[in-house]
Amino acid sequence: MSAAQGPQTPAQDNAAAPPVLVEIENGIAWVTLNRPNKRNAMSPALNQMMLDTLEALEEDDSCKVVVITGAGESFSAGMDLKEYFRETDGKPASQRYKVYRAAGTWQWRKLRFYPKPTIAMVNGWCFGGAFTPLVACDLAIAADTAQFGLSEINWGIIPAGNVTKAVQNVMNHRDALYYIMTGKTFTGTKAAAMGLVNEAVPLAELREHTRALALELAGKNPVVLRQAKHAFKNIAIMDWDTADDYLMAKQEQGRFQDPERGREQGIKQFLDDKTYKPGLGAYKRGE
Repeated sequence: MSAAQGPQTPAQDNAAAPPVLVEIENGIAWVTLNRPNKRNAMSPALNQMMLDTLEALEEDDSCKVVVITGAGESFSAGMDLKEYFRETDGKPASQRYKVYRAAGTWQWRKLRFYPKPTIAMVNGWCFGGAFTPLVACDLAIAADTAQFGLSEINWGIIPAGNVTKAVQNVMNHRDALYYIMTGKTFTGTKAAAMGLVNEAVPLAELREHTRALALELAGKNPVVLRQAKHAFKNIAIMDWDTADDYLMAKQEQGRFQDPERGREQGIKQFLDDKTYKPGLGAYKRGE
């Protein structure tokens, strides 16, 4: 699969339709889960293609930001129960693990520390296993009418596959347990109020709102942006002194890795040239 495919239209589920579509536009890679008749439930084939897609986009210089969304009226209904569970029952442990590993590899191992900014654009249904990549993305924008749910309790299992870990990472204790224990659904507006997503906007405005955010991120220094988001995620398990040491080292690492020497440009333009104010804008890159 080539990451730099042209604009594509989400297809109905059939044997020939790829489970993932990619469109790169102005530095934004729109990655669409493409099983609309299954509410974009994540099958083993979709999981493997998402892993291949993310690896290809990581090396594609035309991609500055990755947006993950779903075809049709859903973001994703979670794991495909038939293909992910029923069809692996009774199979050798090595085969089952291979299927599970592909899902976990793209949904959180790779996505949480992806080198490029990631945004989940939740256009509709988002249930169960879909919470893991949703939270693993750096940012998330939802349609206010999107429907979210942790329905596992209703069919006799817990939110596994690191879903519970993902929810615990961004929602407060009471809200997370309430929806885990009741299986009730909630809207995009409620998801934003609880911190599961950054914002909820009208569905008609969702793509343009997400596009504006992606373009803003694409204009930032990519090395510093990567350092900033990785540092934030890593210090969650550190005490204050350890975090202080780590952040200072991370900052120096960023200066060493940054080919455009953003720190030096920013300080010069602010202190010497007086061409911008940090709280009101950004330094001009490329000078």
